[in-house]
Amino acid sequence: MTALADLDWDKGGGLLPAIVQDAATGAVLMLGYMNREALAMTQQTGRVTFWSRSKARLWTKGETSGNHLELRAVAADCDGDALLVLATPRGPTCHMNTPTCWGQDAPRAASQDVAFLSTLQTVIAQRVALRPAGSYTVKLLDAGLLRIVQKVGEEGLEVALAAAAQGDAQLIGEAADLIYHLLLLLEVKQLSLAQVVAELERRHAAAG
Repeated sequence: MTALADLDWDKGGGLLPAIVQDAATGAVLMLGYMNREALAMTQQTGRVTFWSRSKARLWTKGETSGNHLELRAVAADCDGDALLVLATPRGPTCHMNTPTCWGQDAPRAASQDVAFLSTLQTVIAQRVALRPAGSYTVKLLDAGLLRIVQKVGEEGLEVALAAAAQGDAQLIGEAADLIYHLLLLLEVKQLSLAQVVAELERRHAAAG
């Protein structure tokens, strides 16, 4: 890896390609170009900013649409002539109103499917914080911790029954219900999926 202070700006005539990746899901969102000023503004403001080659000026993603990219991290590649930007998208990234600039049918890595759990965890946290009317999550919150615990137990049993006596579609549906309720329980207990993953990694390392 190359330090940001040692970037090779001359190779690209003062511009470096900047690949933007969703910090939560790993999806590649877009490709833009940064000069020194764009990189500096990105770091200073926390919103991803590019040098627009068509407008010949600095351009902050979302300055018109409001669909900003909130910076999480930025790193250079081994040659110092390309940037990887991790960001949290606030709304669709593409001007065509799709999540990425490769459209709805963009290829997905298997890791992105699993990473959706992080997105779901964020949605649940928002429901807990904002308590929107009519939300099923809020209904469970109002019923109390014991009801949430009970739902996790019920869904676990339904997963087992579906596996034993029902089809694959039923098993997948019941597994989805279990995962949702488990994520809600973790959120209410002020725990996270990341802590569960860390425990699994610890066990894996211990097992050799």
